[in-house]
Amino acid sequence: MNLKEIERVVGLIQAHIFKNSNAFSTGMLKSHFRGSGLQFREHQVYVPGDDVRFIDWKLSARSSNVYVKTFEEERNVEIVICIDLSHTLFYGYEGVSKLQAIIEIVALIYILAGETHDLVRVVIWGDKTINLPPKKGREGLTLFISMLEKMGFIDSEARVILVQSGVINQTTEESKIVQLKSFLARRKEVIYLGDLSLMKNKEVWSKIMDKKNMHCFRVFSPVDKNTEVPFLFKVKNPTTNKSTVKELKGDEDQSFFMKERFKEIGVHERYLEKFVKELV
Repeated sequence: MNLKEIERVVGLIQAHIFKNSNAFSTGMLKSHFRGSGLQFREHQVYVPGDDVRFIDWKLSARSSNVYVKTFEEERNVEIVICIDLSHTLFYGYEGVSKLQAIIEIVALIYILAGETHDLVRVVIWGDKTINLPPKKGREGLTLFISMLEKMGFIDSEARVILVQSGVINQTTEESKIVQLKSFLARRKEVIYLGDLSLMKNKEVWSKIMDKKNMHCFRVFSPVDKNTEVPFLFKVKNPTTNKSTVKELKGDEDQSFFMKERFKEIGVHERYLEKFVKELV
């Protein structure tokens, strides 16, 4: 896929994002991540109710009006998105896999970051850790789509390729936790996207999710919630290349999944809008 082809795919995704989202989402995301300071914008004539602390007395003394200084938020937020790959992300509902929902959520964040002038860094935990440099807007989305194409996850129509072979995630849980703690220590806004199927050390993950700048999203399909009738899947062992039938049945939700800072998004829902609403 060349650069022009990537641009075309980015356009397809961007059109889909705006079709399935709304302006309300943009405003909510803009107001959620706060910058660290204020930058002077302009002077305005004082009207009753304005904060008297911002009156510019020197300018007012030279004119017949009283002027106040107005400011805009100085944004220097870096959003770090950690995508936790697993075989189960290829399960979904009516043609929409969990991985596709995650890709669209990341694309939405890139697009909105172009409006808010925030930087987005994407970390992909798979057979190795991929750390994309901080970007925003269309530039970041193009880089992200290019990487997905190299990894063989999307086709020329921006659809997720569901037939995958080989081991997807060989990143150790310990290294994931170390990397997350590093981002949180540097006061980055961290978003986790995955189905939590690879989480083992729930005590450590529980402490991480309690951090104020950590936002954990479990993307699930109806299969994950089914605890009655099991589903049968035909899977191929990447090592022996032999096919077997696997019984898949959802687990009862544990208290670990019910934490205040833990959110869930279903692929059968309007997941783009729900993501932004849950983020706030």
